[in-house]
Amino acid sequence: MKPYFLFFFIFLMLSCTNENKKSNYTEITKTSRQFVDGYVGDKACTTCHLIEVELWQGSHHDLAMQIATESTVLGDFNNIETTIDGVEYFFFKKENDFIVKIKEIDNSEKEYKIAYTFGITPLQQYLVDFDKGKKQVLRVTWDVIDKKWFHQYKGDKIAPHDWLHWTKGAQNWNTMCAECHSTNLKKNYSIEEDSFNTSYSSINVNCESCHGPAEKHLSWAENKTEDKNTYILTGKNQKEQLNVCATCHARRVKLTENYTPGEHFEDQYMVQNITNNYYHGDGQIEEEDYVYGSFMQSKMFAEGVKCNDCHNVHSLKLKFEGNKLCLQCHVPANYETEKHYFHKQNTEASLCINCHMTGKNYMGNDFRRDHSFRIPRPDQSEKFDTPNACTNCHKDKTNQWAANAIIENYGKKRAAHFSEALLLSTQDNLNPSQRNELNSFINDLKYPEIARATVIENLDYYNQEEYDSLLVALNDSSAIVRYNALLKFRNLAPQERVSIALKHIKDTVRLVRIGAAQLIIGLDENTLIGVDKNNFITSRGELETMLFSNADFSNGRMQLGDYYLQTNNIEKAIENYEMALTKDSLLLPVYSNLATAYSLVNNFEKANKTLDKWIEFDLTNSRPHYLKGLLNFENNNNEVAINELNAAIKLNPNETRSMYNLATYYYQENKDLNLAEKYIKKALKVNPNQSDYEYLLALIYQAQGKNEQANSIIQKLKANQ
Repeated sequence: MKPYFLFFFIFLMLSCTNENKKSNYTEITKTSRQFVDGYVGDKACTTCHLIEVELWQGSHHDLAMQIATESTVLGDFNNIETTIDGVEYFFFKKENDFIVKIKEIDNSEKEYKIAYTFGITPLQQYLVDFDKGKKQVLRVTWDVIDKKWFHQYKGDKIAPHDWLHWTKGAQNWNTMCAECHSTNLKKNYSIEEDSFNTSYSSINVNCESCHGPAEKHLSWAENKTEDKNTYILTGKNQKEQLNVCATCHARRVKLTENYTPGEHFEDQYMVQNITNNYYHGDGQIEEEDYVYGSFMQSKMFAEGVKCNDCHNVHSLKLKFEGNKLCLQCHVPANYETEKHYFHKQNTEASLCINCHMTGKNYMGNDFRRDHSFRIPRPDQSEKFDTPNACTNCHKDKTNQWAANAIIENYGKKRAAHFSEALLLSTQDNLNPSQRNELNSFINDLKYPEIARATVIENLDYYNQEEYDSLLVALNDSSAIVRYNALLKFRNLAPQERVSIALKHIKDTVRLVRIGAAQLIIGLDENTLIGVDKNNFITSRGELETMLFSNADFSNGRMQLGDYYLQTNNIEKAIENYEMALTKDSLLLPVYSNLATAYSLVNNFEKANKTLDKWIEFDLTNSRPHYLKGLLNFENNNNEVAINELNAAIKLNPNETRSMYNLATYYYQENKDLNLAEKYIKKALKVNPNQSDYEYLLALIYQAQGKNEQANSIIQKLKANQ
């Protein structure tokens, strides 16, 4: 997992098998609980819902988190010594406690007491209590199937200062895991102290996690009223069900401090788009996406299929084994035949899921299937290096072989699929025809909303025709399409941004209102009047709630720092940037912003040291050298500035801003017009038709007395205005 993005890495131990019975775990009634907010506990559900409770008992939800005891700890703590990736472990028991002694790769050594178990199969993790209310998930993990200790991120030697180290943010239970492994979880994070006072009503995922607090429902049932409102969530249709399931089974960003059962997803979360840092270019799973982002891509989703059409929502088992599950809807005569799957019946190759739900191991040994339910496209694999089900099984064959087999069996024509637009939207130097195709795609309602939102995110917008397609998207039925469209107007002049934002700042969906607020961060509320002012203040408050709710993440602190920088609260910006780096010293984008903040308060020494630290961690990046060049020009250290900009160009021959600034320096200050011409022409060779660069070249030509060449450029620029 990449640590540079603000999206939640919730470790769900989900599987369709369940061999764990009541006798194998601690009774929930024996654990410590807080009955608040109307949560009464699962014991109150048993009287009326015995069958459902029995199905739930022993499930992954029931066993999501438990107090560490002889009956709950599955790992071997019988004086076991092992070394994994350079880290030495000794697992043992001390009276009734489970202890692990760890010698890290830096030779530091310490003993830790196991406080809780986390998950049940195919792996079990263990939690340790730390100071400031933090609970950390050990990196070393018990393989329940093969009965051995193993490392997630196998083969990586993770230093104790690294954000990915088990004592740091990536493995912090309060931030990364708690909300989806316990019921009525309140993180209670203190921004000022970087501490937690996390609470829950039930330690595990119980009935009320999905059905909501049951106090009113219990009263309704006991009083036997005629009230048709049962005061409980049932998830009868797809949207209601996904408002419950997707909150945990999705990679997403929190918009509110605490989860409220039953509220619409986009009023509480923003789903991660299917971008290349988390998915393959065609939308297939790469990093953990927790199912929802994949499911939104599918025809199943478009047709209103619900989670419980395939899964028993209480036991979490599949409703049927084999193709019978799919044949609930798909006519057997058409699909349960060799004429469809071109493999022998009753073999692994004839199973629907092996062609249409390929999977991948996460967390070391947890196999999860892709829920986008797609038709294999080896032709795309050949061109874009995306995976496909055919060569996933036929490992000795090529993608071209598989593509030819598809043509032989199904013909040359492939049905239109959103993956084509996804793949195209990540390509450089699109021609006008390709760009028009994508402009049309984002407003074509026959394609998945998450794919259309992703294409909007992937593209840059420059001309009126491109912005016209966005204006249409602003009125889309999908909140995530509207949100992503709004953010693309951030490069416009302030007056234009305000005009667009005010039209959407009272949207019915919180996510879109936050997008409108993001579009005009830093706007003085006193420039607005009446209802516009009130709506702006409200949406800005919702944006701040989102930022504060994610401030326990290193990325969240960076986002908060960005917000303060944009609102000209430089002191607060520096404070949050520094905390972001305390949490994760390898969160490289922070260094640029922190250096900028220091320079704004004229603390050039700290700005320079910040950039030096960035260079130390990122030796091949040209950006810090470029910023050091600007910083030294600002302080009249021209020779140092020139060296830094040339270093940037050496590291990245396409670093045109360094070339532009060197050309500007030689034109304005040094009056070496030949060098100025050399650098700006070099920049234009990389970025032809860049108007700023062309204008500078025109000025240089004028200074050289090359008036004809200068006038030619000026006329061209005027014609393009």
